[in-house]
Amino acid sequence: MPATAQSHHPRRGRRTTRLLAAAATVVTAGALAAATLPASASTAGNHRGHGGHGGHGGHGGHGHGHGRYQDVQLLSFNDLHGNLEPPAGSSGRVTEIQPDGTTETIDAGGIEYLATHLREARKGNRYSITAAGGDMVGASPLLSGLFHDEPTIEALNKLDLDVTSVGNHEFDEGAKELARLQNGGCHPTEGCYTDKEFKGADFPYLAANVLDEKTKKPILKPYWVWKQRGVKVGFIGVTLEGTPDIVSAEGVKGLAFKDEVETINKYAKVLRRQGVKSIVALIHEGGFPASSSYNYDCDSPGAGDGISGPIADIAKNVTPQVDALVTGHTHAAYVCTIPDPAGKPRMVTSASSFGRLYTDTTLTYDRATGDIARTAVKSANHVVTRDVPKAPDMTRLIDKWSTLAAPIGNRAIGYVSGDIDRTGTESPLGDLIADAQLAYGRSQDPETDLALMNPGGIRAPLTYAASGAEGDGVVTYAEGFTVQPFANTVNLKDYTGAQLIQILKEQVTGPNEASPKILQISSGLTYTLDLTKSGADRVLTDSIRLNGAPIDPSATYRVASNSFLAGGGDGFPTLNEGTNELVGADDLTALEQYLTANSSAGDPIAPPAADRITIVQ
Repeated sequence: MPATAQSHHPRRGRRTTRLLAAAATVVTAGALAAATLPASASTAGNHRGHGGHGGHGGHGGHGHGHGRYQDVQLLSFNDLHGNLEPPAGSSGRVTEIQPDGTTETIDAGGIEYLATHLREARKGNRYSITAAGGDMVGASPLLSGLFHDEPTIEALNKLDLDVTSVGNHEFDEGAKELARLQNGGCHPTEGCYTDKEFKGADFPYLAANVLDEKTKKPILKPYWVWKQRGVKVGFIGVTLEGTPDIVSAEGVKGLAFKDEVETINKYAKVLRRQGVKSIVALIHEGGFPASSSYNYDCDSPGAGDGISGPIADIAKNVTPQVDALVTGHTHAAYVCTIPDPAGKPRMVTSASSFGRLYTDTTLTYDRATGDIARTAVKSANHVVTRDVPKAPDMTRLIDKWSTLAAPIGNRAIGYVSGDIDRTGTESPLGDLIADAQLAYGRSQDPETDLALMNPGGIRAPLTYAASGAEGDGVVTYAEGFTVQPFANTVNLKDYTGAQLIQILKEQVTGPNEASPKILQISSGLTYTLDLTKSGADRVLTDSIRLNGAPIDPSATYRVASNSFLAGGGDGFPTLNEGTNELVGADDLTALEQYLTANSSAGDPIAPPAADRITIVQ
C-alpha cells in the first residue's frame, strides 16, 4: 500500500481580491492487438472537424470517396491545473524507462510546448479530436489563479481543445464561477482584467453526473457529439462521485454528484438512440499504475494487471457501448487495456498532469456500423518535451498576463539553500509548511501545540534555481502561491489526546485505508508508521510523542490546520469535531511570514530532514 503524498486533492478559494487590491517522443507500450482491416479512408490533410451538441459539420475535407474504415485521432490530456508556464522542479519532469531497465527523467510541460506538440501531432490527420479529462483549472499557479483562471481558458481556446469533462477543481469557486468560465463575462466582483470582456470557453465542459439539486438536471451539457464527413463520435463527461469530500462545502452547495458508471451507462443509451454508436467517456477519476514511469507497459503481464484504484472498477462496469475511457485525477500516466463487462479489451488512458504528457489514441471507425472497431484501437503517451519551438501565440498570451501579475508575483518572501521537495510519505516541504502553520498558530494563541497539513494541498516544490530574474535561492510570492494556491485559512481547534490519536489513525483507515493519506506534521510531533501492518494498526499508538512525551488521551491539545482539513476534508472526520475554533489568516500568509522571519539572503532555510515519521516497510 503506497503511502505517497498525492497531489490531486483540492482545497479551495482564491486570494485574488486581496491581492489585486494590494497591488522527440518515446511512446508507451499499450496497444490492443491489431486486427486485419480493409484499407482506411485517406487521412491526408491538416483540417480538424468540430462538432456540436446539436452537431454542425466539420471544417476539413473536400469531396473524396470514403473507405469503410476511417482512423480517427483522439489527442487527450488531463489535470492541467492552469500550468501555462513550464512547471518547476519535479512537477516539471516525467520518468522514462530505458531499454536496459534503468530510468531517466525528462523535463516536460509548458503550454507553449504543449501547443507545438499537439499541432504537430495533428498534421496529416483530417479526423482529429482533442479532449481533456478535467481539472483544467483550479490549484493554478499565480499567472492563472490570480485572474480566476481566465488565462488558462484563453490558452485552451487557442489550443483548439474540443471538449473536456469537469473535474473536482472546476468546483473550487462554485457552480456560478464554472458557468462563467463556460459562458464568459467578467468576474462578478473583480470586473474585467483587460480592455476586452472575457468570452469564456470555446469548448463544452461536460458534467453529466453533476445535478442541480432543485431541477435534478445536469448543470452543464452531459454529452457532446463530434461530427466530420459522416463520422460521429460521442463524448460523455463525468467527475468523481466523491467530489463533495474533497472540495469545500461552499463550492458544491446546491449540487448532487451521481455515480459515474450509472451516469455514463445512462447517456450511452441516449447517444445510441440518436444514432451515435462510437462513444468515449471522459472521466475525472483515475488509478495508480504499478510504475511511475510514463512508458511503463501497463498490460504486462496481462490486460489491466498493472493498474489499481477506482478507475479499474469503473472500467469493468461501464457499458461495452463505450469504446474508450480518458481518465485523470490521480496525476498518473498510463495506457492500459481493461476488459469491459462483455470481456472485450478497452483502452483506458491518463496523461499525468500539468501538461507534461499527451495521449495519442487511434480509433478505427467503421462506417458500415457507425461503431469503433475495438480490435484496432491503439494508444500511446507522448512527452511534451521542451526541445521544440515555442508556440508564438502562447508566448504572447503568457507575456500579456505576466505583465499584469508581475507587481504582485515578483516580490521576494524568503530564501532557501536548496530544493525543498514535496515528494515522499513525509516531505521536506510538508514539514516546512507544518512548521509555518505552527508558528502562525502560536502568534495567534501561544498555547498552540502542533500543526497538521494535508499533502494534497501542497501543489509544487520550492526550487533553488531562479524561475525569473529574482536570483537563485530567492522565493517569490508567485512561487509561494504555486505551492499553496487555495486561500485556505489557518484555523486553531482544541482536541483531546484520544481525538488526536484517532486523527492519525484516519490517515490509514476509512476512505484512506486503500491509499494512505499521510498528514505532514510540525516539529515536536513524532510517531512510527508500520506499513507492513493493516488498517489502524499501521499507526503505532505507543510511539506517538509530542516533544518527547506520550500523548495523554484525556489532555487537551491545540492544533493548527488549514480550513479544509479543519472541516473534516480528505477523509478526516475527527478534525471536524474540534472545539474553541479560532479562524486566522490564509495559509500563504502563514508561509510568507515564516519564510520572512526565518531566512535571509545570507542565512537561507535548508531543506528539512523529513525525519519526524519513522516508516517501517
